[in-house]
Amino acid sequence: MKKRLLLVALVLGSLSGKLWAQVNYLKESDADFQKRMEWFTNAKYGMFIHFGLYSQLGGIYDGKTVKGYAEWIQSSADISREEYARLIDTWNPQHFDADKIARLAKKAGMKYLVITTKHHEGFCLWNSEYTDFDIASSPMKGRDLIQELSDACKKQGIKFGTYYSIIDWHHPSQHRNDSGKDGWNRWGQVAMIPEKKQEYIAYMKNQIRELVEKYDTEILWFDGDWVNWWDMESGEDLYQYIRTLKPSIIINNRVAKRAQFKRDFGTPEQEHPGDALEHYWEACYTMNDSWGFKKEDHNWKSADKVYTQLMEINERGGNLLLNIGPDGEGNVPEESVQILKEVGKKLKKK
Repeated sequence: MKKRLLLVALVLGSLSGKLWAQVNYLKESDADFQKRMEWFTNAKYGMFIHFGLYSQLGGIYDGKTVKGYAEWIQSSADISREEYARLIDTWNPQHFDADKIARLAKKAGMKYLVITTKHHEGFCLWNSEYTDFDIASSPMKGRDLIQELSDACKKQGIKFGTYYSIIDWHHPSQHRNDSGKDGWNRWGQVAMIPEKKQEYIAYMKNQIRELVEKYDTEILWFDGDWVNWWDMESGEDLYQYIRTLKPSIIINNRVAKRAQFKRDFGTPEQEHPGDALEHYWEACYTMNDSWGFKKEDHNWKSADKVYTQLMEINERGGNLLLNIGPDGEGNVPEESVQILKEVGKKLKKK
């Protein structure tokens, strides 16, 4: 078993803590902050990719279409951790083509890309030394989709970013909230075993270090900050740790509590403000009604609609992070491809 001893992880976390305490990145000067954010501000437009074990289900479980976002199917269908984990045995997206996706992003006029390296389900798209619930334990063993995508982005001159969920439905530190009356309260508010919190934070830090050091990620895009056991202190500590690993990196506000924390940029979801904001921001949108691939979701936005949203967002000082959800074989839905290409044509004529 490849998993490293927890003691090693905790020791690494302790040693790194001594380093990041020397610099308070939360008190970065305005000049340094603006310089670090310059490329992001100029980028205007990026690609979001939601991809994981859930992609092979396509929003269908036990023969029935499950309501809600496809990537939340474990929650919406209330699938046990043990049963859901079996999806790793059949996850085999051999058609995933990183070069093709990066070329599509460039053709669409996008300047950066963010992929879900670990969504709430806990499955890791890279071969992590800290878990066996990853690509190396699936039929895709031998491939490294994150390395492929990082390399492809570099070829196309696109900044590479990684999404990482704070909550983890597979990790033993957390468990289904049995007192919850619906999917959100059972899984969205997944319960933390109090004495396991520091162990999980060490796990996160070590995995994030892998993403930074192995794949040279330029953005870390967090989610799941709403959970009750994640607090501002934990978020600010994680922010400090990451900036120590790579001072130039850009981190979204969901690393802490998004309502209070606005560094490095805010993240309105499926909406955007009517006026300019006092902080950097990026609106993330789907092209249909789901982030992950959903077979029965055909409610696609028109290219005109996407272009209008992009222009409104940019005029108000924000970026648009527009999502694609590859299917279980790794194919990008043709509707997504055509929308992106049409928007790219409109941008060239601008």
